Amino acid sequence: MSIFSKIAAGEIPSYKCAENDKFYAFLDINPLVKGHTLVIPRREVDYIFDMEDGELAEFHVFAKKVAKAIKKAFPCTKVAEVVLGLEVPHAHIHLIPMNSEADVNFRKEKLSFTAEEMAAIAEEIRKAL
Repeated sequence: MSIFSKIAAGEIPSYKCAENDKFYAFLDINPLVKGHTLVIPRREVDYIFDMEDGELAEFHVFAKKVAKAIKKAFPCTKVAEVVLGLEVPHAHIHLIPMNSEADVNFRKEKLSFTAEEMAAIAEEIRKAL
């Protein structure tokens, strides 16, 4: 079972932003910017393009709802959708508020927020849904 499956199952704590029976969104613990969120399918699948067409479409529609909430909670030019993920064998989408392409540079130093700040960020996104 991947770490993301354990997070979605509630076995590992996370800063939940949104969920339904098929998908789960939570704050990245090593964010590039405030509001950087991960969206995962609850079903464990390593490669996003191994998902069935219908499931992939639902995944993106769910991510779109979360992205709109992120943009409302943290005004920005756009919310980037990035699919990387060799480090965790579980399909996931990074949703990153951005005002420039520099905001989506995964090589830059990650931000650090307190637990209270992370909880407040997740709450802002949940309220914006």
